[in-house]
Amino acid sequence: MQMNSAPHLLTEDRPEYERLLDDALRHAHERPELAAVGERLSAAQLRTMALAAVALITVTAAAEYEQYVKARDEARTTDRDTASGTASDGLGQSGAGIGAVVTVLAPMLAGTAAAIFLLVGYLLKMLEPPPAFAGPMVDAGWFFAAVTAAAIFVAAIGLLIAALRNGSTSLPARKAREQLPDDVALAKDVWRQALLERGIVPFLRDALTEPTGPAVPAPHRPTGRLPKIGYSRPDFAGPDEGPAAAPRPTYSSPDFTSPDFGGPEHELD
Repeated sequence: MQMNSAPHLLTEDRPEYERLLDDALRHAHERPELAAVGERLSAAQLRTMALAAVALITVTAAAEYEQYVKARDEARTTDRDTASGTASDGLGQSGAGIGAVVTVLAPMLAGTAAAIFLLVGYLLKMLEPPPAFAGPMVDAGWFFAAVTAAAIFVAAIGLLIAALRNGSTSLPARKAREQLPDDVALAKDVWRQALLERGIVPFLRDALTEPTGPAVPAPHRPTGRLPKIGYSRPDFAGPDEGPAAAPRPTYSSPDFTSPDFGGPEHELD
């Protein structure tokens, strides 16, 4: 059911108003002032009335709602700034990203070179006589093997430092993110409580206790007698509708056999 527009209530908060209203009607029998729900007015009728009067009800908690909207907007602004700062940091840390790529690729390239030089060098040494460059190739292979070990060691230290740094910086960021939603949640709870106690509950109580009460359309019930229509037969008229109508003429009227009503053949005689 769509609610009437309220200038001070944003569209995104109207479902929250409906949920609060439904919760109040669901637990109405827990409140003495709302114990008559269902006797004189049903919960559906009260809900319809409260939705139609949303502007009058929500204005009772306008101050609390303003604080809630303000806290929520500030939190959203902070989140946008944090997202922008994270993107800027990512651009500024492109150099560190290149260094990480080099740190990862260096052991792979050095290890591949070491394997190739060692394999070829030892194969050449198996020849008779071995080539003169077989020894230098084996020495180059062991050199690249040492480079591979050193690169792996440096990469492990770099990963450990990065993990410690990210862990130390993520804790304050997480606390900051959790602090803002707490403020918004607190402001929202204050607004909900004020709206319930000063707006929804008094409105429902007045609707139940007012002598005249709101105008609720009664269901249509058919009347006991048939309605009179223009072409109704006289037999349907009751004694309360005036004098009885004349009896219905029949086709065997005495006028057709009266001596005063003769056909042309009688005149000829």
